[in-house]
Amino acid sequence: MLLKDFYTIKSFESTDGQKYVATIMLNKDHDVFKGHFPGNPVTPGVCMMQIIKELTQQAVNTPLIMISASNIKFMALINPEINPLLRLELDIVTADDATIKVKNTSYFDETVALKLSCIYRKN
Repeated sequence: MLLKDFYTIKSFESTDGQKYVATIMLNKDHDVFKGHFPGNPVTPGVCMMQIIKELTQQAVNTPLIMISASNIKFMALINPEINPLLRLELDIVTADDATIKVKNTSYFDETVALKLSCIYRKN
């Protein structure tokens, strides 16, 4: 975990071999939120992207480096004081060239907060 104690994985399950669902709890008291933004904390997009990478690494059991990202859409602000519990759905496919392609949709409650497609390579 790049940011120690930023979040806790509550569950992480494979639903069919390439599809995974993770439930995580953000730590609303983490130092990141003291600066982003005082009195109105918002989860930084780059932190969400890092969480997706870390979950993907756990799923494929190898360190990864992002080589491209596309279709990054932040749809709703994630305030850890109001919505600390997130559900991340990942569709993970290893391509013929050994890259790992991920499509993610992240939710709080039934609200879509983030959609992301990215490609990683083994580190």
